[in-house]
Amino acid sequence: MNAEKNNAVQRRIGVLAGHVGSEASGLQATICPTSGRSLFASTSAQSHAGVSGIVLSPVVARALDAGLPVVALESTIITHGMPYPQNLQTAKDVEAVVTQAGAVPATIAILDGVPHVGLDAAQLDRLAQEGHKVKKTSRRDLPHVMATGACGSTTVSCTMILAARCGIDVFVTGGIGGVHRGAENSMDISADLTELGRTPVAVVCAGAKSVLDIPRTLEYLETQGVPVATIGSDEFPAFFTPTSGCKSPSRVDTPEQAAAMIKASSMLNLGGGMVFAAPIPDKDRAGGSRVEAAITKALDEADKQRVMGAEVTPFLLKRVQELSGGESLTANIALIKNNAVVGSKIAAALSSW
Repeated sequence: MNAEKNNAVQRRIGVLAGHVGSEASGLQATICPTSGRSLFASTSAQSHAGVSGIVLSPVVARALDAGLPVVALESTIITHGMPYPQNLQTAKDVEAVVTQAGAVPATIAILDGVPHVGLDAAQLDRLAQEGHKVKKTSRRDLPHVMATGACGSTTVSCTMILAARCGIDVFVTGGIGGVHRGAENSMDISADLTELGRTPVAVVCAGAKSVLDIPRTLEYLETQGVPVATIGSDEFPAFFTPTSGCKSPSRVDTPEQAAAMIKASSMLNLGGGMVFAAPIPDKDRAGGSRVEAAITKALDEADKQRVMGAEVTPFLLKRVQELSGGESLTANIALIKNNAVVGSKIAAALSSW
């Protein structure tokens, strides 16, 4: 048993040092460096050259080498977003949606201290079953999770970092983090926003989660110089509902227009990411008043229980689900699938440039 443990430790050290190939690791996977094919910024490809320690699944590695559209997917939604087995089924369904829309899905996570881009069925199942035992991993947490050989599910910021290192330009998630209500006192602002200001990945989402302060979130994104465009609407969406009361900074109506924005950022070497907000389809929207009432109550509970930091959003989403009778979870799954279709079409348009 000790020998087996020592072998696992040595293997992880080897991967982190960039010295393990697919045959040695037994993973039948590829270690980044990447193909450097990112279309976002010219400096992006240069900075990715020589990156090691990231395990690419064979499917993702082949797709990147061939210049096929690849869509990154986060793993926090699997471990912290919904209960088992719904989380596993949703992860599989979203990957299937990406595939059907003409792109290659690349779910990202850290397994035993090693970042993986593209997971197989057994790895997805492992994350889904372990749930909250898996460390929710942002930029801040990534070095420690890797160094200690832990498992980590990637937030928006962490997923962006690992996707960018491997030359993946488009990332689909449910909703981005943002400025929390009461942030003028708590200073609770998601690392997603600063990551968007410095990491060249386009994030396709249903807007900011409606438990957040959306006007201040948009202001913060402006300060970070992050382009924000809503797809097919002049209003920025609020996750569970297509409307937030906030005008969208810009609007695009086709995947080609979104891809053209990414291309323009690349030409100007702007360096940061961008947000494409896809409103949840009307047929799938949660009953607005019911969900908003649940959000108000959940916020009050979080404040009384002194829930803070990375635990705030999972707590609020869980309570909103409970208080809305499961209506918010149904909407959550629907919007993620819709985002997957939109993001895959953008990735396909981008790959044709």
